Amino acid sequence: MKTIVVLGGYGNFGKRIVEELTQLTDAVIYVAGRDAQKANHLINKLSSQSKAELLPLPIDITANNFQAQLQALNPFLVIHTSGPFQGQDYHVPEVCIDIGAHYIDLADDRRFVCDIKQLDTKANKKHVLVVSGASSVPGLSSVILDHYYSGFSEIDTIDIAIAPGNKAERGEATIRGILSYTGHPFPIFKGGNWVNGYGWMDSRKINFDDDNDSRPLANVDVPDLELFPDRYSVTNTVKFQAGLELNLLHQTMVFMAWLAKKNIVKNWAPLTKPIMKASNLLKVLGTDRGYMRVVIEGKDLRLKHKTIKWILTADKGIGPYIPTLSAIIIAKKLINNKIDLRGAMPCLGLYTLDEFLPYATQLDLQIREHTIG
Repeated sequence: MKTIVVLGGYGNFGKRIVEELTQLTDAVIYVAGRDAQKANHLINKLSSQSKAELLPLPIDITANNFQAQLQALNPFLVIHTSGPFQGQDYHVPEVCIDIGAHYIDLADDRRFVCDIKQLDTKANKKHVLVVSGASSVPGLSSVILDHYYSGFSEIDTIDIAIAPGNKAERGEATIRGILSYTGHPFPIFKGGNWVNGYGWMDSRKINFDDDNDSRPLANVDVPDLELFPDRYSVTNTVKFQAGLELNLLHQTMVFMAWLAKKNIVKNWAPLTKPIMKASNLLKVLGTDRGYMRVVIEGKDLRLKHKTIKWILTADKGIGPYIPTLSAIIIAKKLINNKIDLRGAMPCLGLYTLDEFLPYATQLDLQIREHTIG
């Protein structure tokens, strides 16, 4: 019997992870967070179909007794979904290491994910695996890049885009994280040099499918921007952008970025709740279709120009499941003793595209690949 604790287990991503892990046998899953009522509500919803034992765990990661509470459960694995990770320290993963529990998080904050390696020695000594960024980025994005990497002699440009549907469920922590750097500078690898990009600026539109579904995009700060230039020996540019389906909302964010860049507004994050409330008034518009696109440009093994476009389409509001899949896949590999890696690391290539595809089929995700050259 393995014990799994999902911190933020009733949140936007946590509840989807718990839902998938209910099919584990010989497992106890704690739906953990500050609100016991929300935890019990989710458990009541899932318990009739669950093979695992589901239990609520009222817990606060900032409380003095956090470590004692976790240690009393002797967890095999802790999955941390309680964002935003911008501004968080390594208290939670360090506690997990101290008590000998494996740790996975869904962090998208560049510093949190990229600097997790500083816990590597501690994690190795305790024989545990500590993984940060087990989400769409860099978890899934690196898996896609790894899959195609051997077909290139040189990669010139990596261009990644995520465009959720307006009707898809939005998590407050995700929005707060994006607002924290809207209009603020961060390093990007462009034209072979490190320069500053600005959050939610450099707006553009791209077409994601054959139905001419074009979506607006703008700069987002993610770990990929720092990790991928070196990992894939990129010679020119690594770009990551995301966007809002409704042009009105997207352009409002672009204007907000301009205000922050001009220092008229220092930080939009404190206004997350009213901003979300206002945007939710427009949820009747748009669609529940979301996209993820990865474009790799470079030279093939014969030194000829080559471009690969990998496009994922998520219909019926299923998009918010995608950021959870990296954590789910790695968690199941740990539980089934199919991964013996130990130490602390960003989530880079920790599973294969073939391991992802059954989940894509289960969720009815559409995947298309175009090769040019």
